[in-house]
Amino acid sequence: MARLLLIDSDLQTSFILKRTLEKHDHTIAIVTSIKDALVGNRYADFDVAILDLKAIETNKKTFGQEICTLVSLFKLIILSPIKDIKLGIDLMKMGAKDYLQKPINTEVLLTTVANLLSANIASIGIVKLVSSILTPQSTANFIAGTSAAFKAVLHQIQKVSSTNYTVIIYGESGSGKEVVAQEIHRQSKRHLLPFVAIDCGALSKELASSDLFGHEKGAFTGAHSHKIGNFEIANGGTIFLDEVANLPYEVQVSLLRVVQERKFRRLGGTRDIDFDVRIIVATNEPLWDSLSKNRNRFREDLFHRFNEFTITVPPLRERKEDILLLASHFLAAANHDLCKNIIGFTTDVHQLFNTYFWHGNIRELSNVIRRSALLAESNHIDLSSMPDEIKSCELTPASTKEIILDPKSENSPQLIKKVATDAEYRLIVKVLTDVKFNKARAARILNIDRKTLYNKLEGFTLNKINI
Repeated sequence: MARLLLIDSDLQTSFILKRTLEKHDHTIAIVTSIKDALVGNRYADFDVAILDLKAIETNKKTFGQEICTLVSLFKLIILSPIKDIKLGIDLMKMGAKDYLQKPINTEVLLTTVANLLSANIASIGIVKLVSSILTPQSTANFIAGTSAAFKAVLHQIQKVSSTNYTVIIYGESGSGKEVVAQEIHRQSKRHLLPFVAIDCGALSKELASSDLFGHEKGAFTGAHSHKIGNFEIANGGTIFLDEVANLPYEVQVSLLRVVQERKFRRLGGTRDIDFDVRIIVATNEPLWDSLSKNRNRFREDLFHRFNEFTITVPPLRERKEDILLLASHFLAAANHDLCKNIIGFTTDVHQLFNTYFWHGNIRELSNVIRRSALLAESNHIDLSSMPDEIKSCELTPASTKEIILDPKSENSPQLIKKVATDAEYRLIVKVLTDVKFNKARAARILNIDRKTLYNKLEGFTLNKINI
């Protein structure tokens, strides 16, 4: 694979990036300055140089010369903690091939390297740079909202970001829990270091410890080399455990010690490894419900370790003021992907946005906008472009039309929960029936993972609802 030279004065960040890139069979060397990169042509046979702007001395007279020298020897990728269009254009004019904003998305970096090594690609180009910066893809734009419900979330994010508190994020599937976690990381002092997201529902009981903590060569059958786990990759940054309620119980036991002691041991290893990671977890069901229903499902002591600060992300139907804002964001992204220039939405579509229940929340809205933008024949998205399941579905659950809640009644909260559960039950039954009980396909339509669907079906069964 490629021979990559990392030029970064921050050795901790460099070593983390080095370990990540080596997992993809690249050969990595690290230097702390451009001068070290150029001494004696030691790295003349390297393919790509990845330069963090922090490694450049502030002497404006030599800045351009150093960049031009690097460009003459390597395909150059620039990393910067700030989004500066003018600086990016200047660097591209000097010959840099791409300009990436930190914190770095590893997949984007790997794709960029692969593109540069392709014989047919000489440069990423200034046009792509400017359009990517101007396209509303940043986390900050994505989570912006003007509704009172979401302003409260933004206020909580601002308060907790400057701390090292462990955070539990509650919210329905598709409501934007991971984006909230990313925003906490972005506003924290750890923002230049990795943000590592893990889907706990996808972790198998057998390999979860290896994925989280790594393993040594020979630790088990098939362990032909040592592996660095996600906690080690995230060292100094933030680790995000999504759908933590699905974490295998055996792994919870190991994780409890890790959270308490702030050290872990690789599978098959003989020494403890200290780490400094901010932990954020997310779940679409209250963890205390898991404790009360089944104490063997989620450990109470682990819950109390996590429960230093909580944020509840409201569902999209409780953020009506934000729907058009989010829809416009997704439309701008779709315009960019499809090379279209759709201006907005008709009045009928606005009304549909505000009356539809949005079972899948923001994720469902995003998919609806992408599909509608593809089908749109004019410069506005109208009802003819909207998916049939949106237009034909009931705008609100039927049960909400039949029940009038007494705000003074002690049973109102339980009744509200029952209404929501009944609505969810009917939707799942309808989708399962439509797909002839193909659970994998049903989960995709419902915008939830299969394990979440199985858990909901189990809950219906426990509550004596037969499917």
